[in-house]
Amino acid sequence: MVRQNVARRAALVDAAIEVLAREGARGLTFRAVDAQARVPTGTASNYFASRDDLLTQAGGRIYERLQPDAATVADSLSGPRDRDRIAVLIQEVVDRVSSFRSGYLALLELRLEATRRPELRAVLTEHIRADVEANIRHHLDSGLPGDADTVVLLYLAMNWLVVERLTLPDVFGEEEIARLVTSAVERLVP
Repeated sequence: MVRQNVARRAALVDAAIEVLAREGARGLTFRAVDAQARVPTGTASNYFASRDDLLTQAGGRIYERLQPDAATVADSLSGPRDRDRIAVLIQEVVDRVSSFRSGYLALLELRLEATRRPELRAVLTEHIRADVEANIRHHLDSGLPGDADTVVLLYLAMNWLVVERLTLPDVFGEEEIARLVTSAVERLVP
């Protein structure tokens, strides 16, 4: 077995995310990934057993890159434990996820592709379920108001708000997005 460069593998997966976001799942080829990563033709095929493997790796990598850093997590635990704090935290999540535009758009492509690929569906289900469960645990452990259903409802609402922001940015302006986040929190959090 050929020893592989870990940094190059990560760069190839990141390139796959960019290709997915720009060209969709049908545009994701080893050649397109090689071109995006600016590596010699044939490099991606040496690192991934199949296109399915590349799709699955991209799905996992998006979630790695969407995770907040330690400072953001620590900051989420500071301050009062009230609805206003939740609104601030939710706005941070919407902004952080939206700032990784290509990753979120690639994730949308992967979700559609997962309807046809059981292995990809399994990977995305695992990552998304773990993400939701981690958000619920963090919320409950931090003493913020609301229960598990509150977290799930906010998760679902904010995901679609991010979709609107990234795919049809003229539907809601930035001020309206901030107002909608606050309104969702006020209506969903006891």
